[in-house]
Amino acid sequence: MIHCKPKRATYISLSAVVIILISGLTYILNDFSTKRTYGLFFYLISAAILTLVTLLILVKMMAGYRFVSAGKSKIQVRLPLRGLNKTYDLNQVLAWQEEIVITNKKEFRQLTIAFEDKTSISLSNHEHTSYTELYTYLIKKIPKKKVKS
Repeated sequence: MIHCKPKRATYISLSAVVIILISGLTYILNDFSTKRTYGLFFYLISAAILTLVTLLILVKMMAGYRFVSAGKSKIQVRLPLRGLNKTYDLNQVLAWQEEIVITNKKEFRQLTIAFEDKTSISLSNHEHTSYTELYTYLIKKIPKKKVKS
């Protein structure tokens, strides 16, 4: 059985960034309420930008938090934040595709699997463990459903 889960290091680093952004936002709001070192326009713009970036990172973290298990001709998808737990047979897979992007001499791979009930999941090699095992499993079990790039 292949278990793809979020990499702990990715979530630790994103959590550290969120903590830094929240502490920056706290500093800006505290400075505004006590000292008012800068102009009002600076406080408005910086608080809005820090809040927006923090929310975007949090949404990215929550959307990517999924567990996928594959084996015995089944794929199980678990999204704990949505309370979703579905098991699909391999014949319920409509298509799957792997996209490869090379940036700064690093390879980024993303696997997208579409199912009959009009849902799809995406996994990447930088954010999930056992990515290559899942890819080889799909190549071995359902090679005809792979979308050619």
